[in-house]
Amino acid sequence: MTVPGRRSSTFSRLLRHGFTDPSAAERLLDLPALDALRGDPVLLDALGATADPDLALRGLVRLAEAQPETERAALTTTLVSAKPFRDRLLGVLGTSEALADHLARHPRDWETLVTYEAVDLHPGVAEFERGLAEAGDEVALRVAYRRCLLGIAARDVCGTTDVAQTAAELADLATATLRAALGLARAAAPADAAQCRLAVIAMGKCGGHELNYVSDVDVIFVGEPAEGADEGKALQAATRLAAHLMRICSETTVEGTIWPVDANLRPEGRNGPLVRTLSSHLAYYQRWAKTWEFQALLKARAVAGDPSLGAAYLDAVSPMVWQAAERENFVTDVQAMRRRVVDNIPADRIDRELKLGPGGLRDVEFAVQLLQLVHGRSDATLHSGTTLDALAALAAGGYVGRADAAQLDEAYRFLRAMEHRIQLYRLRRTHLVPEDEADLRRLGRSLGLRTDPVASLTREWKRHAAVVRRLHEKLFYRPLLDAVAQLAPGEIRLSPQAAGQRLEALGYADPAAALRHLEALASGVSRKAAIQRTLLPVLLGWFADSADPDAGLLGFRKVSDALGKTPWYLRLLRDEGAAAENLARVLSAGRFAPDLLLRAPEAVAILGDPGGLAPRGRDHLEQEVLAAVGRADGAEQAVAAARGVRRRELFRTAAADLIDSYGTEDSPRTSDPGALVDRIGQAVTDLNAATLAGALRAAVRAEWGDELPTRFAVIGMGRFGGHELGYGSDADVLFVHEPREGVDEQEAARAANRVVVEMRRLLQLPTTDPPLLIDADLRPEGRSGPMVRTLASYRAYYQRWSLVWEAQALLRAAPMAGDRELGERFVELVDPLRYPVEGLGDDAVREIRRLKARMESERLPRGADPTLHAKLGRGGLSDVEWTVQLLQMRHGWAEPGLRTTRTREALAAAHAAGLIPGEEAQTLDEAWVLATRVRNAVMLVRGRAGDTFPPEPRELAAVGRYLGYGPGHVGEMVDDYRRITRRARAVVEELFYGA
Repeated sequence: MTVPGRRSSTFSRLLRHGFTDPSAAERLLDLPALDALRGDPVLLDALGATADPDLALRGLVRLAEAQPETERAALTTTLVSAKPFRDRLLGVLGTSEALADHLARHPRDWETLVTYEAVDLHPGVAEFERGLAEAGDEVALRVAYRRCLLGIAARDVCGTTDVAQTAAELADLATATLRAALGLARAAAPADAAQCRLAVIAMGKCGGHELNYVSDVDVIFVGEPAEGADEGKALQAATRLAAHLMRICSETTVEGTIWPVDANLRPEGRNGPLVRTLSSHLAYYQRWAKTWEFQALLKARAVAGDPSLGAAYLDAVSPMVWQAAERENFVTDVQAMRRRVVDNIPADRIDRELKLGPGGLRDVEFAVQLLQLVHGRSDATLHSGTTLDALAALAAGGYVGRADAAQLDEAYRFLRAMEHRIQLYRLRRTHLVPEDEADLRRLGRSLGLRTDPVASLTREWKRHAAVVRRLHEKLFYRPLLDAVAQLAPGEIRLSPQAAGQRLEALGYADPAAALRHLEALASGVSRKAAIQRTLLPVLLGWFADSADPDAGLLGFRKVSDALGKTPWYLRLLRDEGAAAENLARVLSAGRFAPDLLLRAPEAVAILGDPGGLAPRGRDHLEQEVLAAVGRADGAEQAVAAARGVRRRELFRTAAADLIDSYGTEDSPRTSDPGALVDRIGQAVTDLNAATLAGALRAAVRAEWGDELPTRFAVIGMGRFGGHELGYGSDADVLFVHEPREGVDEQEAARAANRVVVEMRRLLQLPTTDPPLLIDADLRPEGRSGPMVRTLASYRAYYQRWSLVWEAQALLRAAPMAGDRELGERFVELVDPLRYPVEGLGDDAVREIRRLKARMESERLPRGADPTLHAKLGRGGLSDVEWTVQLLQMRHGWAEPGLRTTRTREALAAAHAAGLIPGEEAQTLDEAWVLATRVRNAVMLVRGRAGDTFPPEPRELAAVGRYLGYGPGHVGEMVDDYRRITRRARAVVEELFYGA
C-alpha cells in the first residue's frame, strides 16, 4: 500500500502530467501488475505525453494483467529500457481504446511494436501480405489485420508517418487484406476459382491511396471466363467468389469486423450484377453512366485478383474518365451533386460533420476532382487518384494558386488527422466531431494541442474549415471551369497548325499575327506561360464572340506584357469571379476602354471585384480627387492626379457599360437600356464634376493657398447640367463668383478670372488621357462676354438683356463644383427665367421654333444623312430635347415635376401631368435613349466621338453588337434606328411645331 504522504505527492504529479482522475490513476499504479514499473522514474512522463494519460494507464494495466506471469517481466523490462517502444505502446494505448482491447485479447501482439526494421517504417503491400500470410481462416485474418493496424497506429501517433503516409499505409493494408480474403474464398471453392478470372478494382479512398482507419472499402468486380469455360457459369462462379470475399471482410465475429466491402459504385448500383465482364462494363459506361460515375472512376485502381484483367479494365475506362468533362452540363452536374450532399445532412449534425459538411473534407476533394477532370483532358500530370498529389500537380501546372494550394493542403491534412484520431479511439466509422469534453480533450492532445486542448482544437478546426469553404467556393464555382469544359479536347492544347486553323475558323482576320501573339504569351515552361495556356483557349472563344477578335487578342497581349511581372494579374483571371470573361468582352469591344486600360493596366483588378463595376458617387469621387490634389507638389501634378482618377473611373464606367450591353455567362445583357444610359450619364457627369473640383482646388492653391478672395462656383449647363454626359461630351459651364466680405470687387474679379484661366490651362495640358474640354459659350453675351461674372452681374444681365434661347439653355443649369451655397443661389436666381410665370407667350414659342428650324438647316454637317444623325437628325437628341424643353418652359411654373435638368425625368413628368399621351412619351423616350446609345457606342468602338454610324464594316458591326444585334444583323439595326426616330419625329412635328 502507498503511505499517505507519498500518495499526496503522487496525486500532484498525476495532475501535472495531465491525468483527469488522479485518484483512480493512483489506485491503478498500486496494482500488482505494475509492481515492476512502479519505480520507473519516467513512466509518468511517458504517460503524460499521450493523448489521454488515464486511458493509456488503464490500457497498460489491462495489458500487463493479460500477460502470463512468465511474459510480464519481458513487457515491463522492455518498457523501462526501450524508450521508442514505450512511446509507441503508450501512444497507442492513450489514443485507441479499441486497440487496447485487442492487446488485452492478444497479449503477445505488443511484441510487434518492439523494433522497426528500415522497411517497417513505411511498409507497403508486400510487407502487409507477409503479415497476413499465416491467417488460415476468417477469424485469424481479423486478428492479423488488427496486428498490422497496431503498427500503423503506432507510427501515426508517434509522428513517424504523416497523415498522408498513414492513409497510404491503410490503403496498402486494405489491398493486402482483399488479396488475402480472395485467397480464402478461392481456397474454399477451388472449382469456382478454376472457372473464372476475377479482378478487384478499388474505388474511393482505397483506390486513391488515402484510406481512413475505419471506412467502407469501395470496390468494383470484373470477371471473365477462364480459358475454355462457359461465360454464364464463369460469371456465376466469379459472383460467388466476390460475395464470399465481401463476407469475409464485412461479417462480425468475436474478433469484430475488418471493414464493410461496398460494391455499390458498380454499374446500376445495388440493382446491377455484382460481377460483370469487361465488355459489359464498357457498354454501360458508354451508354448509361452518369457524371458522378466518371468522377468516381478517377480513383479506380486494380488491387486484387487477375492483374492483367485489372489493367485491361483501367486502360479501357481511363479515356472515358478524361473525356467526362465534355458531357453536357458536366460542371453544373458536379456542382449540383455537391450541393445535394450538403442539403441531405441532418440539421443537428451539419456543424459537427467533418467529412460532408461545408468546409469539410468533401469540399477539398470535390474541388480538386472537378479541376482534375476539366484540365486533365490535356494534362496527364493531373491523373492522380490521391487528393494531395493531385492538388500539388494542379498547383505546379498553374491551375490553382500556390498560396491557395498550400492552404488547402494544410487544412486537408489537419481535417484528415482529426478524422483519423476520432476513428482510432474505438475503431468506429464516424466523421462527427465529438461533443463530450473528455473526447475533445483527448482529440486535441492527440494532435499536439496541449495548452487548453478543447479550445485550441475548436479554434484550429474552425479556422481550417473556413479556409476550405472559402477556397472551395472560389475554385469549385470558378466561371472559367465551365468554359474550359465546353472546349473540344483539341482546342485545349493547340499545335501551331491546329491553332492557325482554329483562329481562322473563329473569324480572326489575321491568323498569322494572332498565332504570334499566342506563342509570345504561352511559350516556355514558366508558371506564367502555364497559366496563359489554361486561359487562352477560352479567351480565344470569347474574343471571337465579338466584332473584332484580332483587337481583343492584341489588347490582351499588351495588357499581359504590361502586367507580366505582376503576380496577381493572371491569378485574378484564373480565380476571381468573371474577371477573364469581363476582360475579354472589354478588350474586343472597341478602342476606348482598352486604350484607357493600357494607360493604367492595374485597373484590370476592377473586373474581378464583384462590386468593382458599380460607379462611384460624386461625393466619393470628389473626396478622392481633392485628397490627391492636396498631396501633389504643384498645380500640374495635382491635375495629373485628378486625371488619373478620371481615367480609372472612365474605364470602370465603360467596362460596366460593355459588360451590361454584351452580357456574360454570369451577367446576362441588361434588359433596360434606359437605365443603363441614365447610369452612364450620371457616372460621367459625377466624374467630370469631381475633376473640375480638383482643377479648381489646384488653381486656387497655386496662388492663394487655402482660400480664394472670392467665393467661386462652376455651373453645369447642357448635358453636363442634365447629368446626361456621354464618353466624348464636352462640359458646358458657367462661372460665377461673389467677393468675400471686405474684399475689393475688382480684386475679386481679377482673382476669379485668373482662376478660370488657370483651370482651363491645366485641363488643356497635353496628355494621353481622354480630354475634358470645358465650354463656356453659353455665358451671357457668348464669346464676347466676360468669362466669369458675379451673381449680381448675372442678375442684371438676365433681367435686362436675356433672350429666349438663354432662358432655354438655363433649363439645364445645375451647380457642379466650387461653393455649393453660391451655386444654389445661382439656381434660385435663374428659376423665374427658365420657368416663367404663366409660361411662354406666343412670340417666345415662335422664336424657339424658328431657332430650332434654323439649327436643323444650318448645323447638320454637309453630306450627313439626316435620318441617321443621332444628335441633329430626324427624331434624334435635339428633336426630343427641344420638345421636352418647350413643355418645361410653358408649364414648369405650374408643374413642379417639370423643374428638372434631366430630359427623361422631365418627359415622364410631362406625361404624368397629362401634357403628353403615354404612347407619344414612350416614343420620344425610346428614340432619345437609342440616339444616346449610338453616340456612346461610336465612342466606345472608335475611341473618338461621333454622331452617326461608322462606315467601316467591322466598326459598324461592333456598334451593332453593343446595341444587341448579332453578326449579320447590321442592316436590321439601321432599319430599326430609322423606324424609331421616324416615329419620334412625327411626335415632334405634332408637339413642338404644332403640325
